[in-house]
Amino acid sequence: MRNQLKFSLAVAVMALAGNAYPSLAQDDGPLFASIRKSGQPKMALGSVPPWQMISPDGKAAGYVPELMGLVLKGMGLPELKGVLVDWNAQIPALQAGQVDFVAPGLAYTEEHCKQVTYSGPDFLALNGLYVARGNPKHITGVTQIAKNPDLKVAISFGGDYTQFASSAGIKSEQLVNVPDIPAGVAAVTGGRADALFGSQVGIVHPEQKGLEFVLDKQLPSLGYGALFRKEDVAFRDAFDKELNVLRGNGVMKDLLMKYWKEAFGDLDGFDIEWGALSKIQRASDVEPSCK
Repeated sequence: MRNQLKFSLAVAVMALAGNAYPSLAQDDGPLFASIRKSGQPKMALGSVPPWQMISPDGKAAGYVPELMGLVLKGMGLPELKGVLVDWNAQIPALQAGQVDFVAPGLAYTEEHCKQVTYSGPDFLALNGLYVARGNPKHITGVTQIAKNPDLKVAISFGGDYTQFASSAGIKSEQLVNVPDIPAGVAAVTGGRADALFGSQVGIVHPEQKGLEFVLDKQLPSLGYGALFRKEDVAFRDAFDKELNVLRGNGVMKDLLMKYWKEAFGDLDGFDIEWGALSKIQRASDVEPSCK
């Protein structure tokens, strides 16, 4: 009897050793297999402190990486590795297999959804322009910039705002292409641009950087979710399941509240943000073309 028990335990141990992530055994999709092989999910991300960034010790940090890490943990996966990638290079890096998925940061758009499949949202954003403090050019929105060829606006090339600029009639020679938000801030404060496209949460304490935010109600609100390759829809579905558990049990709310307060110093506007975010579970709820 004792020998039989030892044999049964040995078989169980060998079975677990042969499958480090038993929760993934039911699916043999390409991303599940890739992560089994590498032992660590790789996530591309941008630099938008405190929402997402690479910390001085080289680890992914902020609201987005912390939330993504909890989702992956719920899926039975190990700690993720963050890779800093310029916005315009994130989808190409994903499609080339350089990363396993992309952190929320590129908004749901019809064009993006032709190339990738998205998770449900972890954030919704109101959009506008960051201008020099005091708004010396009296900028009110993209329509004004389009009508005045002397005005220039900084934009992250390949990001969500490229389409907005084009739709508004802003000419290419009015655009100052920058790789990320810190470079956009430098463009405005240094006088190379009169404004910078961004959301109300894109820059923490803009007044401390010599900027102020101008809300443009003509720009649509944006939803943000993680990006996956089209063939990884099974992984996306499993990811969404865990993400929505965190949405429903209060963990996402508490985490967002923590970073919201860090970013703005108070919780003004938080209830409006969470009131909308708590009810949206799929990308298609925001952008119908994102299936």
